[in-house]
Amino acid sequence: MIQLTGINKFYSMGENKVTALNDINLHISAHEFVAIVGPSGSGKSTLMNIIGCLDVPSYGSYVLDSNEVSKLNDDDLAQIRNQKIGFIFQRFNLLPKLSALENVELPLVYQGLKLKDVREKAIESLKSVGLESRMNHKPNELSGGQQQRVAIARALAAKPPVILADEPTGALDSKTGKEVMEILKNLNANGNTIVLITHDNNLAVQAKRIVRIQDGVIIEDKGMV
Repeated sequence: MIQLTGINKFYSMGENKVTALNDINLHISAHEFVAIVGPSGSGKSTLMNIIGCLDVPSYGSYVLDSNEVSKLNDDDLAQIRNQKIGFIFQRFNLLPKLSALENVELPLVYQGLKLKDVREKAIESLKSVGLESRMNHKPNELSGGQQQRVAIARALAAKPPVILADEPTGALDSKTGKEVMEILKNLNANGNTIVLITHDNNLAVQAKRIVRIQDGVIIEDKGMV
């Protein structure tokens, strides 16, 4: 599903070259639930951006679902993201002027589906996270937990094989955070590949495998018992 081989990422800061990722080798199989864990500045966000096709490596190979994506241009990366990856962000990233339903419809519209199919899939996705009664509400009319459920429904709407969750409970209280983690676990049980990006060990240990990154290098990769 996800195969990173010899991934390096450099940034230029004036005359200096900063190494964000150094020779990353990582394989994530279909249907895994993997937590990528590291402190601020560890390289986990850079790694997330590459896995999510939001950025490309300086060099190395990235194969996503049998497609080599490390050398694609921005338009091709956008198409891959739309088809293969559902994103869940810490701050929800919902458009404030759109209803919950309209927010979930967006990735489906970009796929060029018929409007009738877009509406049906979006409603189905919102029902799957228990928000069928709130689908016409705008984000400011929803609690933080409800907004994150909308974000999860949006991530699921196009039925992507990979769900990339970036600190998905970071803006939530502990009770709501537990509910969101249960949704992710259920998604994994139903066949989704889940990649969780976090600095929180309490979240990480709920995954089935933990990959720890520090100073741009993977220092530990272990499955949980």
